Amino acid sequence: MKFGVNYTPRVGWFHHWVDYDPSEVARDFDTIKELGADHVRVFPLWPVFQPNPTYVSPVALRRLEETIAIAAERGLGVAVDGLQGHLSSFDFLPSWLLTWHRRNMFTDAFAMEATHRYLRDLAKACAGHDNVFALTIGNEVNQFTGAVHPEPHPATPRDITLWLDTMLSALREGAPGKDVLHSCYDASWYDDAQPFTLEHVARWGDITAVHAWVFNGTAQRFGPDSFETRAHARYMVEVARAFQVDPERPIWLQEIGAPRNVLPEASVEPFIRETVAQAAGAGLSGITWWCSHDVARGLGDYPELEYDLGLIDESGRIKREGRIVAEAVAEAASAPVDRGAAALELDLAGDGGRAALAPGGSFWSDYMTTARRFGHPRITLVGDRVGLGGLAHA
Repeated sequence: MKFGVNYTPRVGWFHHWVDYDPSEVARDFDTIKELGADHVRVFPLWPVFQPNPTYVSPVALRRLEETIAIAAERGLGVAVDGLQGHLSSFDFLPSWLLTWHRRNMFTDAFAMEATHRYLRDLAKACAGHDNVFALTIGNEVNQFTGAVHPEPHPATPRDITLWLDTMLSALREGAPGKDVLHSCYDASWYDDAQPFTLEHVARWGDITAVHAWVFNGTAQRFGPDSFETRAHARYMVEVARAFQVDPERPIWLQEIGAPRNVLPEASVEPFIRETVAQAAGAGLSGITWWCSHDVARGLGDYPELEYDLGLIDESGRIKREGRIVAEAVAEAASAPVDRGAAALELDLAGDGGRAALAPGGSFWSDYMTTARRFGHPRITLVGDRVGLGGLAHA
């Protein structure tokens, strides 16, 4: 099981692509290696890398390749995300999708062609680097389709099928043989209005990515020290596995963290240890913690929780939380996989749709009751919704 961190540069955060300093990246990666991590997930900022629909910055691509090379020198693997997209409450869309040039990023043919061009060129820059092990279309781009977004880009499941097929093909064209995937935040699990469906999550690309955050109502509803809060990541993994065509398809816990807005300090260590142990028992391909470094207090206008999510502080020192995460992952990696003897059937249509999966929903409640008594159950999907929504396996 891989163990890594989502790389948040200590100096300049993701704006470091503009004021790039390879010595700072090297120093960050030295500390990440000291933490015991074996990989980093890096985030090119889309407007910096593709400021114009027909222009992908060669300077930015060279900086990405230099970052990958610095990681290789330290024995670190690299996963690269393309579309940023959305990070830590900020949106990063290029100007050619905004205001006077407003286009729907998921349905406009010109926008899709331009995005395909960028992802293909980004993948080409990564293709020759052996330590690049995965390419993700982008970070939680499904948040742009939801009504919660102030300026949404609406789409249907059919639209998203075409969009995902187009973007995954761009990554495969640019970097043949690399694993390619996409990531969603948990609305795709819990909200029937989301056009990124559970079938998309679990069947498109080569790996299933899970982003498991307990500030989604889980910790608020059940409490920071509850079984449900510490079992949430494992639950999401099991739901994702139920929708996979291949039960052995790799599942990557690509984002997990200990947010202080719902976890008091005394709850952080037991949350980390129990969450990691339970999730790893599902047989994950890897765990990538959010995030490597705290956001510097000198950078303004972030939600308060963002300033303290790192495993390394803004001065470059590994925090106690970092040591705890590293210990928890090391212990979990040597423990046997525990798939559980119990089983639950999931009939999404009969149970009331994705709301039944959400914290407090009917299936959620059945699952947690079973897991508490008998261990995490295997979920068997009753029927197959693919086809009903015009989807096809890709």
